[in-house]
Amino acid sequence: MDLIKKLDECENRLKELNELVMDPNLVKDAKKYKDTMREHGYLTEVCALYDEYKKVLQGIKDAKEMITAEDDVEMKEMAREELKELEEKQPKLEEDIKLKLVPPDPLDEKNIILEIRSAAGGDEASLFVRDLWEMYCHLADRKGWKTETMEAQETEVGGFNKIVTSISGKFVYGTLRWESGVHRVQRVPQTESQGRLQTSTATVAVLPEAEEADVKINPNDVRVDVMRAGGPGGQCVNTTDSAVRLTHIPTGIVVIQQDQKSQIKNKEKAWQVLRARLFDLEQSKLDAERSSARKSMVGNGDRSEKIRTYNFPQDRVTDHRINYSQHNLPSFMMGDMDDMLDALNVYAKEEQLKADL
Repeated sequence: MDLIKKLDECENRLKELNELVMDPNLVKDAKKYKDTMREHGYLTEVCALYDEYKKVLQGIKDAKEMITAEDDVEMKEMAREELKELEEKQPKLEEDIKLKLVPPDPLDEKNIILEIRSAAGGDEASLFVRDLWEMYCHLADRKGWKTETMEAQETEVGGFNKIVTSISGKFVYGTLRWESGVHRVQRVPQTESQGRLQTSTATVAVLPEAEEADVKINPNDVRVDVMRAGGPGGQCVNTTDSAVRLTHIPTGIVVIQQDQKSQIKNKEKAWQVLRARLFDLEQSKLDAERSSARKSMVGNGDRSEKIRTYNFPQDRVTDHRINYSQHNLPSFMMGDMDDMLDALNVYAKEEQLKADL
C-alpha cells in the first residue's frame, strides 16, 4: 500500500466533505446526513495523524540536511539527536495510521442482543452461563451501557440453560462483536467432593440489533402463534395465552418469548429478536462473500469454535484466536476485560489491513 497516496486521497475526500457538511440540504436526508458526518469524523482523525506524519517526515529531512551542511559541532549533534528521535517515532506513527486507515464498520455503533446458552457440562455449564452473563453485565456497568433481560431459562442449581439480554449504549457491537463463539471453563465444581477438575462449555452469540429499516420482513413469511406460557412464573403466567412464538418460514428461525405477562410485550420482544437474528444471518452471508477478515481466526464467529478458555486453578484466561492470556481471572469475570477486547479489535484490524493490501 502506498501510504502517502492513500493519505492524500483521504485529505482530498475530507475537503469534499467539508463543503458537503455546509450544505443546508444535507439535513433533509437523515441517512445521508448520518453517513456523511460519520465519514467526516473518521477522516478528520486520519488527517490529523497525516499532519503529524508530514511534520515528522519534514523534520527528518531538515535534520539530515543540517547534519550535512552545518559546520558547528554542537548544532550537528543537536540535529543527530533530533533525527534519532524522529526516526524512532516514524514507524510507530505509520502503524497507527495503517490501523486508522481501516474504516470503522457502521455496525459497530449498534446495540446488541446477547444470547448465552449452556453446552457441554450439565449443571456446571449452566452455572458458567450465569458467570458469563454476570461478566458482561459488569462490563456494561463499567461502560455505562443499559442491559435488559429478554429471556431467561433458569436451572435448579441457579444457573441458566439460556439467557438473552439486550445491551444498549455507545459502541456496544464494536466492543463485543468478537465474543461470539464457544467459551470453555476449567475449574472444580462446587458440587465436586473429590476436587476433580471439570471442563464445561457455553456458547455466546452477539447479534447487532436491527431496526425495521435494516431488515425487511414480509409479514406473510412469519407464522405467529400465541400459547400458554410454560415453567414457573407466578399466579397468572400459566393461566393466560401470553407466550408468543414467531416462525420465519423461509429460514426456519423460531423465536419464543414468554417472560412478560403481556402478550403485546412478548410479541414486541419476539420481533426484536427475530429482526436481530435475520440481520445477523444476512450480514454473515455478506461478510463471507466480500471479506476475508471473517475467515481469519478472529473473524469466524463460528458457534462451534472454542475461542476462549477460563482456567480457574491457574488464574488465567486465554483467547486462542490471538494466543493472548491474562491473569487475575476474578477481576476479568467482574468485567475488567478492556485489554482482551482491545487486543482482539487491533488484531482484527491488522487482518483486515492485510486483506486490503
